[in-house]
Amino acid sequence: MRVGIDVGGTNTDAVLMDGTKVIAAVKTLTTEDVTSGIVAALRELETHARLADVRAVMIGTTHFINALVEANRLAPTAALRFGLPATAALPPMVDWPESLVKAVRGRSYLCHGGFEYDGQTISDLDEAEIRAAVADMREHGVRGVAVSSVFSPVSADHELRAAEIIAAEAPELVVSLSHEIGRLGMLQRENATIINAALGEMAVQIVDGLAAAVRGAGIQAPLYLSQNDGTLMEIEYARRYPVATFASGPTNSMRGAAFLSGLSDCVVVDVGGTTTDVGVLQRGFPREAATEVIVAGVRTNFRMPDVVSIGLGGGSLVRGDQVGPDSVGYRLTQKALVFGGDVLTATDIGVAAGALDIGDAERVRHLTADFVRDALAAIEAKISEVIDRMRTSHELPPIVVVGGGGFLVPDDLAGVGAVHRTEHFAVANAIGAAIAQVGGEVDRIYPLQPGRRDAVLDEAKQEAVDRAVAGGADPNRVEIVDVDEVPIAYLPGNATRIRVKAVGDLMMAGPV
Repeated sequence: MRVGIDVGGTNTDAVLMDGTKVIAAVKTLTTEDVTSGIVAALRELETHARLADVRAVMIGTTHFINALVEANRLAPTAALRFGLPATAALPPMVDWPESLVKAVRGRSYLCHGGFEYDGQTISDLDEAEIRAAVADMREHGVRGVAVSSVFSPVSADHELRAAEIIAAEAPELVVSLSHEIGRLGMLQRENATIINAALGEMAVQIVDGLAAAVRGAGIQAPLYLSQNDGTLMEIEYARRYPVATFASGPTNSMRGAAFLSGLSDCVVVDVGGTTTDVGVLQRGFPREAATEVIVAGVRTNFRMPDVVSIGLGGGSLVRGDQVGPDSVGYRLTQKALVFGGDVLTATDIGVAAGALDIGDAERVRHLTADFVRDALAAIEAKISEVIDRMRTSHELPPIVVVGGGGFLVPDDLAGVGAVHRTEHFAVANAIGAAIAQVGGEVDRIYPLQPGRRDAVLDEAKQEAVDRAVAGGADPNRVEIVDVDEVPIAYLPGNATRIRVKAVGDLMMAGPV
């Protein structure tokens, strides 16, 4: 027995699953504080089964991405970079939106250190330099520190030593280390680390609040949060790495679509109340973005699915043949015409077209057939365009439609293969959370000596497996799902970037 919960902009969805069987599914309105919406969903599930028998709870939440986008509740943060005498031309946060720099009260410190791609030092650490920086941080009220070093994914020694010094000098500071968060690419990895540090204090409060909500529902089982790549993390990990949750909503929907449809390679169209997210499944997992990912105007390079989002959902406002991008969001049942409101939404169009049977259909009888047809045509054009942008071949991909706003997607859609609709499609995101696995990843540059390729690959694979097991995966049920080798011609020594991803089923303990 597992509970999967996904918090969206409009609805909070929850499912109770016994193995692969869905026992109950509920959809409640997302609340402003998010947590009380989760409590309401759990109360509804309680009417279907004893929650005390649940052995794991998985939650996908929008808490942290919303905080960043709204520049709200962010801690005063400093960036401590090791790279001098190199890297001085582009200081930390150089390309951030000014409003976000002000929100985190960003301070930057450049120190000597860092590594070349092969692990050789650029310059030695100057520990007095670090202590002086920490003293200045304390003086200016800094509460979060992002530590980054050139090529730290190759050698993390300087970041780890800096963390030791900070812990000794200022134990109250929340420290984030870039080699634990981002991939190769100094500025993007540093940006992701600064964001993580700014969210650190909030992460502890939010995760503790989620845990209290689950315990308050009588569930004593372990709690996990969904990550960007479709895998799970334990709550202690979530306290340390809140950035890993940013894209959990679309990812959960895609994993749920794969589970419900049985298709491991397809395009998933997730239509919610506020947005439509379109992504591609490859071998059952979301295709990852190959380029940098921009979050709240900041370039990052942590693991994120390749998803295109557009402002189109069940709550989208309709003005003539213009649908969206603004939405009434979680106020749909107060604002939409069919619920007694005074705003024309995409849900009203669905009811008028006969595609949906909710609310009072009499309140949309005045809409003409031409008006409804034009609005539906505008919706179809938007969805077709974004699907076409996600295609990488001339073949027509199968489409799996999920989400509560799935009624907006027509059965016959130009430029695609078959359109699949599944049972429980409206709560695919919560199902995706409930069936999620635990992952481990390695992304590093290796110098490949002659005859050593297989040994290096085996080493990287084993490290990925070990990371998955450390995250809570069953050691007997871990497999390698992705291996990527990219020779780097501009570096000497036959340098090759190797990425390995392993996933495994959660080690299911009993209630604790």
